[in-house]
Amino acid sequence: MDTAYSTPEHELLREQVARFLAREVEPHADAWEREGRVPREVLRRMGEAGMLGLMFEPEYGGGGADALTNLVFAEALAASLCAGFVITVLVHTDMAGPHLHHAGTPAQKARWMPGITSGRTITAVAITEPGAGSDVAGLATRARREGEGPDAPWVIDGSKLFITNGVLADLCFVAARTGPGRHDISMFAVEKGTPGLRVGRALEKTGWRASDTAELFFEGCRIPADHLLGEEHRGFQVVMKNFQTERIALAAMAVATCRRAIGLTLEHVKVRRAFGDTLWAKQVVRQRIAMLDAKVRAARQYLYHCAWRVAERHDWSSVVQDVSLLKALAGELVNEVTQGCQQLHGGMGYMTGTPIERLWRDARVLAIGGGATEVMLDEAAKRY
Repeated sequence: MDTAYSTPEHELLREQVARFLAREVEPHADAWEREGRVPREVLRRMGEAGMLGLMFEPEYGGGGADALTNLVFAEALAASLCAGFVITVLVHTDMAGPHLHHAGTPAQKARWMPGITSGRTITAVAITEPGAGSDVAGLATRARREGEGPDAPWVIDGSKLFITNGVLADLCFVAARTGPGRHDISMFAVEKGTPGLRVGRALEKTGWRASDTAELFFEGCRIPADHLLGEEHRGFQVVMKNFQTERIALAAMAVATCRRAIGLTLEHVKVRRAFGDTLWAKQVVRQRIAMLDAKVRAARQYLYHCAWRVAERHDWSSVVQDVSLLKALAGELVNEVTQGCQQLHGGMGYMTGTPIERLWRDARVLAIGGGATEVMLDEAAKRY
């Protein structure tokens, strides 16, 4: 087995994902990078293959799987050289969709979840703002009831920044302040085309170029009362809970990127010749790669241990500490590994379009997005 936590079913899932990537993604990655988008058709084909809702309820088209199985999927998916595609999918499955899965009513799930699992409805989550990123409690976007009573509609005003799938999404889960308290935040489901929702420009990024990242503006955005997701004023707690799924997915991206970078580098150094022999013949090269690989193997075991703890429903504060440490470790390690591997490719590793160059620039954000390293370390330190 691949890890101590692996099952035969996990290995079959890895193989299924690998076949999908080879057929549907890798041949088109360069074009998607240039166009700055992932075609909706490929996401629908993923849905048809049953890969867009492994954790969600079977009655809505999901797989009913646990956190370990979902991790296997995320890691297998992240073996792709097109990280923009990977993050497009993982935002949908692990960062946005879980908000509906965890907090949605049966009516809300019946309305939206079948489209999410089939790939007909693409999702985004809108939390980050110009003045609030990892500090979720600092967000300024507000939602107020228009009128009295439980059926009164909501009106949202504010803006969001760095929203992955912001252009592509049909349904966005939006965090907004609904009361005077620092943590009085609620989550809302906002559909594309809702009057008052304006999608701003797609932002240009160093990496993840096939993924769209947008600004969203809410200007008197009026939504029905039943678009409140979960309890009023309880959105902060829901966001914090969902962050653990998100951070495990991002750590899986980091570990898979490390493994792909080391694989590419091993292939390169065994054929690249310098000073009369291959680079692999140089002791310093062999030892450098071996040390990087040792760190990656250790991080990967920690990754699976964290997912196992979530699946086993261990003490939540302790789980949050572990996941925070994992995210910090993996985000820093992927930058160390991709840069070290790029160095061994020499000048070719700096050329746009080479696989190692793409892995290197795509890796940078993994120490920032989903909770910067410094925030993660402080989150863990609070629990000692």
